[in-house]
Parts: sequence; structure tokens; C-alpha cells
Amino acid sequence: MSSSYMRLSLQFFIGLMAERAKAPALTVGAGLFPSSKKLRHSATSLCEQNQSYIQCTDSIPLLYRTIGQHLKLAAQKFPNNEALVSCHEGLRLTYSAVLEKADRLAAAFYQLGLEKGDRVAIWAPNCSAYYLATFAVARAGMISVGVNPAYQVPELEYALNKVGVKALVMAESFRTRNYYNVLEELIPELSGSVPGKLKSSRVPSLKTVVIDCEERSYPGTFSMFELLELPTEQQIKNIESMQTRICPDSGACMLLTSGTTGQPKVALLSHFGLVNNATQAARRNELDTKDHRVCVHVPLFHAFGLVFGVFSTLNYGSTMVLPSAGFKGSDSLKAINKEKCTVVYGTPTMFVDMLAESRKDNVDLHPMDLAIFGAASCSPQLLLNAQNQLGIRQVRTGYGMTETSCATFLCDRGDSTESSLETVGRIMDQCEAKVVDREGNIVPFGTPGELWIRGYGTMLGFWGDERKTKEVLSNDRWFRTGDQFVLQPDGYGQIVGRLKEMIIRGGENIYPKELEDVLNTIPEVLETHCIGVPDDRLGEEVCAYVRVVDSVEGQQFDMDRLKRFCKDKLAHYKIPKHLRVVEELPKTTTGKVQKFRLLELFLMENKEN
Repeated sequence: MSSSYMRLSLQFFIGLMAERAKAPALTVGAGLFPSSKKLRHSATSLCEQNQSYIQCTDSIPLLYRTIGQHLKLAAQKFPNNEALVSCHEGLRLTYSAVLEKADRLAAAFYQLGLEKGDRVAIWAPNCSAYYLATFAVARAGMISVGVNPAYQVPELEYALNKVGVKALVMAESFRTRNYYNVLEELIPELSGSVPGKLKSSRVPSLKTVVIDCEERSYPGTFSMFELLELPTEQQIKNIESMQTRICPDSGACMLLTSGTTGQPKVALLSHFGLVNNATQAARRNELDTKDHRVCVHVPLFHAFGLVFGVFSTLNYGSTMVLPSAGFKGSDSLKAINKEKCTVVYGTPTMFVDMLAESRKDNVDLHPMDLAIFGAASCSPQLLLNAQNQLGIRQVRTGYGMTETSCATFLCDRGDSTESSLETVGRIMDQCEAKVVDREGNIVPFGTPGELWIRGYGTMLGFWGDERKTKEVLSNDRWFRTGDQFVLQPDGYGQIVGRLKEMIIRGGENIYPKELEDVLNTIPEVLETHCIGVPDDRLGEEVCAYVRVVDSVEGQQFDMDRLKRFCKDKLAHYKIPKHLRVVEELPKTTTGKVQKFRLLELFLMENKEN
């Protein structure tokens, strides 16, 4: 990071701290909190030693509550509010209807022989079945397992066996895939089995398969409609009576890591961590200020969609709007207009695609109050483009990980746009953060190092993998994020990049995010990702993979254009040596670019040459 950039950042933070010192206390509206009262934030740090450690507390305590109890309170307080609008299914559900259906499904799970603590996998795109099954599993005291809808047979087999899944709730189809046909490849015994009595040689733990359809059309399975009709009224009432016997500290949900670097791990998250992260997100995102309608096109099997979408909307009776089963920019724009959405959550890539669709069709969007960018690092230019072109009053960023129950840093109510451009927000309440060097020693504020987090949202561990758990989670519960980070005394922070992504060129450390932020300001550039590639002389050089707009009048985007633009903005050694202009970038379903795939492409290309 250049010294001039650091000086500018320091000046910005000094001014920002002075403004925050004058800020009045925040008032929290009525929601699913202990009380509605003035909220003051305080942060304690090792400022006297100038060490990068911060702890944030507030006057509202953490909620010792399960997901099932959280849903029940929402249904009691906001029974007639729309909880879910699924545009592609033409479906609307109130909070009271969600609770009723979730309890029916939970009771049916017990009828099928499932028990408390059993793992129930949900293999589906964004839809009502995913939403309802998540709550039903929580109300039943079981553990849901989010499975990527794009998984092929080997990946599905790994996920189901890794955690010993006993029941699978799945979609009927998604895009061109029939899920039953895919499952039959893995489990040929399925078509000849009695529903609920499956005996599979390759997935021995799996006994029950439920398909989101109205009639039992697939041998060896139950339909979702059939399952909802299965329990008696007394069995449904029994679900409510067991809620006090589900411990908030117990596992509620398993999420598979995104797999950008290899075989995914399975993080076990607690009711306590998920409820409180969602509660604090709702408060910071100001969902208490009006009857918000939240556009959620990030996948629900991802922590961002699950916590900010499914769970966070409960707090003030907000409506979650699902534009489509899988993300499509045009569908999201249509849903925002039709449903008059006021809040939108998305990955940077999703906003890139929405901007492209907006320019192409010249769409006038319903005015929105807030956009949250998450799940991957975001360039300041993209934030400004989204705010200006999509007509969003406030754009904010956050930072989090699957293993920490989603957000650990998030911009706060009242923060300026400049704060989002420079930081990923402030440490979440009731959490601790520190930045350390390679030996684990705390570095001074403003110095890059690895971010460590400790708090209520930290995962219980990686399921069935004690060795990998110990690699990232210390005995005193500090979680090692693997991210290069800069922490400021006021609790706000900046992402520098992944430790493993840092490029070392002739002994000089280069952080890809700094380069990407500069390249993304080139007018014709839609998206940029930089990687380190082998170089005989310097060890590594920088290669920039760039997506550009469809047509650029009078100018071709090439290496000369890139170098001219970067000349006065980056030190000479940071300017990419290689450029690849591409139409698409390899990404996970959650929108994260798989940089290891870019390296594979580069190496393959050079091998062929």
C-alpha cells in the first residue's frame, strides 16, 4: 500500500473520529429486542500501547434465544406482515403462515423417524421450500445443512456423507437440471425404495428424501405437500412445547465453505450466534425505520443470504423478496420495481451485473434506502456507481465469514458514504478483533496484519475435522481469518487482501485489492481481478483479468491503455505486466472469483505457447 494512500486514510479516519465524537446517541425502534431505549456504543482498545486490539460493547444485551423462538416472537408481533415474497413462484407468506407451516413440517420430520440433533440437508436454489425447511429444522431441534444447488454428483456425495445427513429436502428442478435424476445417479436404490426407508450403499445415513412438489411423482420420495399434511394437530402443538428444550448454544445450521481453494469444510453454527448476528445486522441496517422490503438475491445456502435475509428480517417484521431461483440481474431489477423494495443485499459481482442491465435497458428503479455489499471485497468505484446509477440513498459495506456467523464488521447507522468507501465498517457489538503479525504478535493500529476475531458468532467448529478446526480456532477461541487487515482505534477497518493472495514481486509485497480498486476506476472496466503469476527473474509478476463494457467508442482496452491510466496512480512495480481481457470470470455460486482457476488458465495458456 502506498505511503500517500496511507496518509490520506489516516487523515480521513482522524476527521471521522472527530465527527463520531459529536454524534448523538442512537434510538432503536420497537422490534424483537428486550426493550426500546437509547443505545450508546463504546469501544475499548489498547490505544495507550497503540496496539491493534478493539472490543465493542453496547447497552443492549445479547439474546439467549433459539431461531425457533425468534420466529415465534416475530409471528406474534407481526402476524399479518408479509414475511416472504417469492416472485418466481408467485407466492406470498405472512409471518403467522410461516410459523404454521414450519411447525407442520417439523412435526412431520418426527413422524418420519428423525430425532433431535439429526442433520437435514436442503439442496435447492432460493425458494420458499428452502426458507420453510430452514425454520422447520430449527423448530424441530435438528441441524440444517445448506447444499449448493449447483453441486454435481461427487460434490453432493461428499456433502451428504461428511455430516451424516439423515433426510434430504430438495428442489424438483433448477435451470436445466432435474434433481431426482441427479440423485438417482448417486443413489440407484432410490426408485425401488419405500419412502422414508431408503437404504443406500453410497450414502448409508440417508433415509428420507423430500421433493418440493405437490404430488408424489417420484418413486421412493415424499412430496413437500404430502409432508405438510402428514402430522396431526396434537403433533404440531408438540413442536411448540419442545422449544424450551432446545439450547441456544447448540448447533442450528451447517454451512459449507465456498470451496475457492479446494474441498469445502463444514462450519457448525449455533442458534445463539445466528440470532444475535441477525439482530445486530437488522439494527445497523435500520430495518426498524419503516416497513422495509428487502431484495435478497444472494443464495440462502450462504451465510450472507441466510443471516441478513432469512433471519434478520424477523426482527422488525420486514419482508424478504426473492426475485428468482438463481441470480439474474434483470429479474432483480424487475422485483425491486414491482415489490417496491427499499433495501437490497448483494455481492459486488451482482451489483456489476445489475448496473450492466440497468444501462442496457435504461431502467428507472424504485428509490431504495440502502444497499449492502458483502461476501467479497468491493472497489470504492463500484459503490459510487451503484449509488448514483441505481438511485440508492446509502451504500454500505461489511465484512464477515461463514465461520463467524456472517458479519464481523459492518457500517453503522449514520455512517457517511465516505466511511463505506474507505472501510468495511465497525466491529460488531459484543465482539473483539485484533491484527497480528506472522508470529501472532499484535501490530500497531494502521499496520497490515492478519485479522483475528473472537465473539458470540464464532463457529462451534468444523464438523468431523478437529485438525482443521485447531488450525483456525485457538484454545482461547480466537478465530484466524487468513485476511490481511488494517484496524483503526475507533473499531473501523480495511481489508487489504487474503494472506495467500499477496503477491511478492522481487521482494516487494503487492496486495491485489489495491490494484483492483485502481483498475476498477477505468471507465470502460466492469470488473478486475489480479493474481500473481510465475516469473523467472522476479519470482512473481502481476496479471490482471479484466471484464470491459461491450463497446468502447474510439478506444481499445489494451496494455498501453492500462499502463497510461496507472502511471500516476500506482508505483511502477505494482502495474500489471500481463493483461487478459475476458468475457466471464470463474466464480462460485456465491459470486466469489476463484483466483486459483485464473492461475490455472494462465499456466495452461503459457504451457500451450
